[in-house]
Amino acid sequence: MHNPKKTFPITMRFLGLIIRTSTSLPFLCNYFPVLSKHIKVNWKLFPSDFRVQKTIWKSFMAMTTKRIGTHNGKFHCDEALACFLLRLTDNFRDASVVRTREENVLSQMDCVVDVGGVYDPTIFRFDHHQRGFFETFSAKTSIPLSSAGLVYKHFGREILTKLLPDMDDTNRSILFEHVYNSFVEELDAIDNGVNAYDTDVAPKYSIHTHLSARVGSLNPAWNDSDPDEETAFQKAMKLAGDEFIEFVKKSANIWLPARNIVKEAFDRRASIDDSLEIVVLETACPWKSHLYELEEVAQNDEAKSIKYVLYPRKDGSWSVQAVSLSEQSFKSRKPLPSNWRGLRDDALSSVVGIPDCVFVHATGFIGVHKNYKGALTMARKALKIVDSE
Repeated sequence: MHNPKKTFPITMRFLGLIIRTSTSLPFLCNYFPVLSKHIKVNWKLFPSDFRVQKTIWKSFMAMTTKRIGTHNGKFHCDEALACFLLRLTDNFRDASVVRTREENVLSQMDCVVDVGGVYDPTIFRFDHHQRGFFETFSAKTSIPLSSAGLVYKHFGREILTKLLPDMDDTNRSILFEHVYNSFVEELDAIDNGVNAYDTDVAPKYSIHTHLSARVGSLNPAWNDSDPDEETAFQKAMKLAGDEFIEFVKKSANIWLPARNIVKEAFDRRASIDDSLEIVVLETACPWKSHLYELEEVAQNDEAKSIKYVLYPRKDGSWSVQAVSLSEQSFKSRKPLPSNWRGLRDDALSSVVGIPDCVFVHATGFIGVHKNYKGALTMARKALKIVDSE
């Protein structure tokens, strides 16, 4: 009489041999009929034992699930996001994450991020701490990549295709660059210790609520008597990953559609004012990053001379906004005149010399008029006023 306890390990060893010698899914598929036949032949030994069937399936899944290795101990935003992104790809879909620094364990992983001292995408090794590492996202960027940037560089297009399956290749390429520049690059810079500004002057304040800081705050406290690093890291992956997906979707649904509006306004600025320094948007939309990019593409000083952007407000009035020196800067290329700042209504109209002015911000970065013609007049007048500031 056959003994199920002896036959079951033989079946599982047969299954393990197939998986260990397999290098691709097609190979497994070719052997699956053989495996099924073997199991079917021996199934009479345990015809109604659901627990055995369940054990076989669990063992099969355990041996086929990919594993991503990263370091244990204190975690950072870059490897948390890197692991999350990898798990969105076909190759590492729902892979388990193993956190260790043991080289003999890492060597058995299907992919390793942020540890191991090797960057080689052909074998799925994505560390950035080794001597001589200078990889950047593109020739246009100078920030060295962290594990998040490395994974995004190699898998970002695939991930965007999965998140936005209906988007065309042209817009996906634009979004691929934007997501790096406006989301991932910040994480790379922080993890590599790159200051946002080249200055020896101490900042007037510090920001403690950016994504890297919030992920870092999920690490177990130094005085926690019973820390649970693995649960904390799972929370870190979810936080970083959820924000990444939200940013991608908002970029696709909000930021990207604004591009055409800004480009059309940029191209027709000569018809607005001979100075070429005023841009008028037909619809209020996110415009700053698009404007700076269009200026960069134009590659001439004339294109970079834009001082004011006009756009309609929901109440029918029009904004006159000064263009800042850079997207992150609070300093404008040409703020609205100093003697206009902080004034409202009649007091402002009297100084500007036209009726129906609404207000000018105390810093001069924005002003409002009740109609388009008045807003354009404010912008033209402001261009001609030379401030001592």
